[in-house]
Amino acid sequence: MKVLVTGIQGQLGHDVMEECRKRGHDAVGVDVEEMDITDEGKVREVVSRVCPEAVVHCAAYTAVDKAEDEEEICRLVNGKGTENIAKICREQDCKLLYLSTDYVFQGEGERPWEPEDAPHPLNVYGQTKYEGEQAIRHYVEKYFILRISWVFGVNGGNFVKTMLRLGRENGAVKVVDDQIGSPTYTRDLSVLLVDMMESERYGIYHATNEGFCSWYEFALAIFEEAGLEVEVTPVDSSSFPAKAKRPYNSRMNKEKLVKSGFNKLPTWQDALKRYLQELES
Repeated sequence: MKVLVTGIQGQLGHDVMEECRKRGHDAVGVDVEEMDITDEGKVREVVSRVCPEAVVHCAAYTAVDKAEDEEEICRLVNGKGTENIAKICREQDCKLLYLSTDYVFQGEGERPWEPEDAPHPLNVYGQTKYEGEQAIRHYVEKYFILRISWVFGVNGGNFVKTMLRLGRENGAVKVVDDQIGSPTYTRDLSVLLVDMMESERYGIYHATNEGFCSWYEFALAIFEEAGLEVEVTPVDSSSFPAKAKRPYNSRMNKEKLVKSGFNKLPTWQDALKRYLQELES
């Protein structure tokens, strides 16, 4: 299958390219240098030249706090940029896989969010990602929207790498314990993405590694698995004032994956173990 992957300099785009090639797909990867998604003409030119059967759209503006000050730029990338891709995918009649976020929800309560629950974003980043979802549903028939959370991978920065660095430098960290969600390993997610790409079971899905934890519990597991003795102090979110509000409840229900014939991702603990082994190799 001919595939176009956006955002290949990011954690997920990098791994999706590897997974596509591993399965024998003809994958073409682009980032902002090759295809600025905010430039509709450039998007049309590149997609028309590649003629993909599927587009995996990983590119996004993801600086959550910075987005509160750069709302116009964030909306241009996540909203308008995604709309540009959606339009040409409709014209080319190709599949579109879009990576969305738990941040489309308002994050109250403890019940895991269902794919059909009404979004209510708390911040600019979440709102613009939801606008991307809306554009895809408006323009494209053959789409997959995957809401993911707490992503970590080899190619780029993430919470795991930050904890390892701070733990080694300081021997002690403070981590919030009132935000609950699911870590997501890009290696595991890329397998699911390509499974979806090879299918026609379209729709909105939630996809993370299995199990829930707080950031504090995640940090404890990171240090234990890495064999580091670090003092970890649990604190509430008010201890780390941020421009963008974060959802307290990022639990997401993934049962729709199974009902649609896809495999759930392994537990986040298993994913963390394999990830740390990959970082060391």
